[in-house]
Amino acid sequence: MTHRRTMLAAALGAALVLPLAAVATPAVAADEDYEVLVVGKTLGFRHSSIDEATTAIIALGEANGFTVDVWDPPVGSSPGQPTRTMATTPFTTAEDLSQYATVVFVSTVDGTNNLDPARPTLLDPDELSAFQGYIRDGGGYAGVHAATDTMHTVPWYGRLSGGGARFVSHPRNQTAVQQVEDRTHPSTQHLGDTWTRFDEWYNFNQSPREDVRVLTNLDETSYDPGRNAMGADHPLSWCHNFEGGRSWYTGGGHTEASYLEPDFLQHLLGGIAWSAGAVDGGGDCVTWNELDGLLADLVTWNELDGLLADLVAAGTITADAAERITNQVVRSEALAEAGQSAHAATRLSAAVAQVRAHVTDADARDLLISKVEDLRTWQRDTA
Repeated sequence: MTHRRTMLAAALGAALVLPLAAVATPAVAADEDYEVLVVGKTLGFRHSSIDEATTAIIALGEANGFTVDVWDPPVGSSPGQPTRTMATTPFTTAEDLSQYATVVFVSTVDGTNNLDPARPTLLDPDELSAFQGYIRDGGGYAGVHAATDTMHTVPWYGRLSGGGARFVSHPRNQTAVQQVEDRTHPSTQHLGDTWTRFDEWYNFNQSPREDVRVLTNLDETSYDPGRNAMGADHPLSWCHNFEGGRSWYTGGGHTEASYLEPDFLQHLLGGIAWSAGAVDGGGDCVTWNELDGLLADLVTWNELDGLLADLVAAGTITADAAERITNQVVRSEALAEAGQSAHAATRLSAAVAQVRAHVTDADARDLLISKVEDLRTWQRDTA
């Protein structure tokens, strides 16, 4: 890994540029150019909009300082994009993939939704291993529409794309309303409280809410969700930090016309740029589970690595300190879930104070403070 996480935004207030329309709400500009890999390869049903999505992402890159490579070879009945695709797979090693700040999977259906383990997956075992190494080294992932309808037999990919939520069905294409739950993220900060548009609306096997930051939620009363309706909890776009990398997903983008809509293009641009580490915003998708896991890992490390007295002498976090911080975070989460974001932010400030007071190991202290501060930013900006 060379540059991935060093490409965070430097100039507040500079707008990401859409090639087709002005952006109403400014985001944070990248401080250097970067590279993006677009994957359109399909082994199953081929979405006609893959070509339009690729064209749009290339245009967004030209207007916003990133270059695009395409991996979409002809396979079986899928024509791919032979004039655009790389000659050979880019999924060779994690080091080779590290040239890309993020990898965008655009409707990469592979026909594994029958869960037949013998059916070939989009990435073969060697390619998957390279991709896993890339994510764990801090790589980015952005999934568009049917990116959740691929590699159903690879649980790791399901967790990466979002809390194990997998495509199961969709009704007819129609107009629907999304409730914008988080307007602090670069992919949603240009939207109002609701977002109404025409597309193909996915039903998933489960809600990913427990594991991700939900950005938009479908209002099933605004359209006919068909079979496998999910009810009131129907996330459609989300983000989270996963195994060292950044992951963003949107269920929109089935129609070719999606890639001419200014709001959808800004949504897509924000997701790509954020997953690339080129822009910041809204606490960077830190979730309660992520912080809980971090605290739990620190406590477990203490338990496994020897006597508590030895660790205290070495200046490492104690189990008592982790418990004090966890109590503050749990109270903050309860306030956030009750819609009291300002109070949650205040409680998180108290959690930072607990970290400063009780965690003497510098690395553990800095890591915890950064995560708690990101949560505080999210709640403060949401209030």
